[in-house]
Amino acid sequence: MRHEVILILDFGSQYTQLIARRLRELGVKTVIERGDLPADALGAARPIAVVLSGGPASVFEPGALQVDPAVFTLGVPVLGICYGMQLMARDLGGEVAPSSRREYGLAELELAEEASILAGTPRAQPVWMSHGDQVVRVPDGFRVIARTGNTATAAMVDPERRLVALQFHPEVRHTPHGTSMLERFLDLAGASRDWNPAAIRHELVDGLRAALPEGRVICGVSGGVDSSVTAVLLREAIGDRVVPIFVDTGLLRLDEGDAVVGSFSALGVELDRVDAAGRFFGALAGVADPEEKRRIIGREFVAVFEAEARRFADARYLAQGTLYPDVIESSGVRGTAAVIKTHHNVGGLPERLGLELVEPLRDLFKDEVRRVGEELGLPRDFVWRHPFPGPGLAVRILGEVTPDRVATLQHADAIVIEEIRRDGLYDEISQALAVLLPVRSVGVMGDARTYDEVLAVRAVTTSDFMTADWFRFPPETLDRIARRVVNEVAGINRVVYDVTSKPPGTIEWE
Repeated sequence: MRHEVILILDFGSQYTQLIARRLRELGVKTVIERGDLPADALGAARPIAVVLSGGPASVFEPGALQVDPAVFTLGVPVLGICYGMQLMARDLGGEVAPSSRREYGLAELELAEEASILAGTPRAQPVWMSHGDQVVRVPDGFRVIARTGNTATAAMVDPERRLVALQFHPEVRHTPHGTSMLERFLDLAGASRDWNPAAIRHELVDGLRAALPEGRVICGVSGGVDSSVTAVLLREAIGDRVVPIFVDTGLLRLDEGDAVVGSFSALGVELDRVDAAGRFFGALAGVADPEEKRRIIGREFVAVFEAEARRFADARYLAQGTLYPDVIESSGVRGTAAVIKTHHNVGGLPERLGLELVEPLRDLFKDEVRRVGEELGLPRDFVWRHPFPGPGLAVRILGEVTPDRVATLQHADAIVIEEIRRDGLYDEISQALAVLLPVRSVGVMGDARTYDEVLAVRAVTTSDFMTADWFRFPPETLDRIARRVVNEVAGINRVVYDVTSKPPGTIEWE
């Protein structure tokens, strides 16, 4: 079955992935390509609609990405957002000029008419702007349907050709009625909205069966959602020809290794569990620099995994849980390729082992993977748990990583998560964690002086992990966390709470 596709042409906006996610949440598959995709590729993609993203450049800037004008003759609806609107206006005979007053952040949108993509939204509403140029004359066939105090053409439409353009960003949460606008665009495209977890599951399983008719598949399982869903999909598709290998680094949360094995066992999948904790602790001895920790963990993981994989002489494939954001960032859609941390993949192994790489989730975003995991029968608590870093607790222990410090953090972390769940706050928080600091402070217990380490608690809320705000705990929750940690975990005598948003801080400390 071929799903309907909306093609998103990317001109470098930080929100491009967000456009793709929002449209997928509304039930349509999206594919992101470079903004200058040539005409023949545009046609070959057979999209039901096209979106032109925003971007950091000016349409007047030398070397700025340009759209192939053929996009406007495909006969499908086209939505231009910000930079995409300016390209549409200029290429179709309108006029774009630098704004006399730039517009960044919230602006008040006033509808000239309640039409097209704006139908059903308020006459006056807040929207999120980010532009230095603006459309000063619309092309023939277009009419202006909204304005702001600084922008005379904040939205325009050509109903005959089904071309729509917005100077603001409907995909961000700061535009409250943005989802409604995107739904109207899907209506304009006549989308059947057939992109859902059940359909995705069947498509993936059928595709794996066709692509892997014979041979064994080695699958690395970290205990995270992505690799776990990959392994269960492969099990459904090819049965016991998949060998899931779980390298237990000793850097997981308390009892998490047993929990991972138990979850898979309940689904009829037996993991090849490798206890490599001693090896990892040995390699990390005396190392405090966070990037060096990451390099060591990545190197050791690859070495252990390679040794295990070589035990299966009939192996032909190596599977990993690469997601769509990884593909976008590493393929240079924006003209630059971001580095993917080595501990998040098995870089170099396919060539060294003579195996073909299999990435079943490479077209999916994280939230889609979670929903497919539920569709496959993975426990909800397992599928929707908070993100956990690839290097594990090693990057939540500032300074040297030792077995004793890991054990201390495991017990403190367990208390933090337990108290959050006890108060029904876990699902309100996007990510919660505890960090063991290389700082000692003086305390008093039982009339005796203590000089122990400090635990930092961090909890954030976010929709996309690009930005995040610190979570406002009820005081009684923090009080119980602090009292329990100090009383129950030897070696910690002080608990602090991190109230830094992202930016300027990151979510993880290292």
